[in-house]
Amino acid sequence: MNNIHRIKDAFHNKKAFIVYLMAGDPTLALSAEYILAAQEAGADMVEIGIPFSDPIAEGEVIQAASIRALGAGARLDGVFDMVSSIKSQMRIPVVFMTYLNPVFVYGYDPFFARCADEGVCGIIIPDLPFEEQGEVKAAAGTHGVEVVSLVAPTSGKRIPGIARNAEGFIYLVSSMGVTGFRSVITTNLQPIVSEIKTVTNVPVAVGFGISTPEQASHVAGIADGVIVGSAAVRIVGEHGANAHRALREYIGAMKNGMPL
Repeated sequence: MNNIHRIKDAFHNKKAFIVYLMAGDPTLALSAEYILAAQEAGADMVEIGIPFSDPIAEGEVIQAASIRALGAGARLDGVFDMVSSIKSQMRIPVVFMTYLNPVFVYGYDPFFARCADEGVCGIIIPDLPFEEQGEVKAAAGTHGVEVVSLVAPTSGKRIPGIARNAEGFIYLVSSMGVTGFRSVITTNLQPIVSEIKTVTNVPVAVGFGISTPEQASHVAGIADGVIVGSAAVRIVGEHGANAHRALREYIGAMKNGMPL
């Protein structure tokens, strides 16, 4: 556990640029290469998606990536092995994004013990309500893994309670609906970020729908970090085994467009 890069490292003296990539798309071996490419291009943290048959929070781009990964034979133990193969090369934090079912079926304690062994410092579980985090948080905390809470535009009166109990970072969902592209982020994020900041110093990163340097720059001016998923996953979907260069160029452009 001493060798794990902590979530807080991604936000240290800078705005964090966080990239989501699907494990096993197009293969687990190429996933490892793409994670390293994202790091090389300037990502401050990588979210690794664990492929799942019913990804209810995902739009069509990430759903398709999950189907490709499962079709290529990606399974949870293989994802752990893939992360293990690159952990000595990782200089930035790695977190998982998955659904509760795979974690529950694997077993909370063995799952988070394996996370700690392989250098995974956090987890995002979109279908785990804040009010029901207790059992998962207890198991994760035993192994030094932080459970990231989500805040949505509709969280309303729940926001202070979520923020007070947050760890790692708060994932602020920019728009209602599933992941994917938005030409315009219509939610007024500033009041939500301000409300969160009145009760916690935990960083706030915004995701869902961000795909352009202009959007990233705008959001980074409000929050502590920017999360990009579908746009990066689409590059992998389009280029398959040859996505290295396009992925590096895209991530570099997004990172360079953000304020320091």
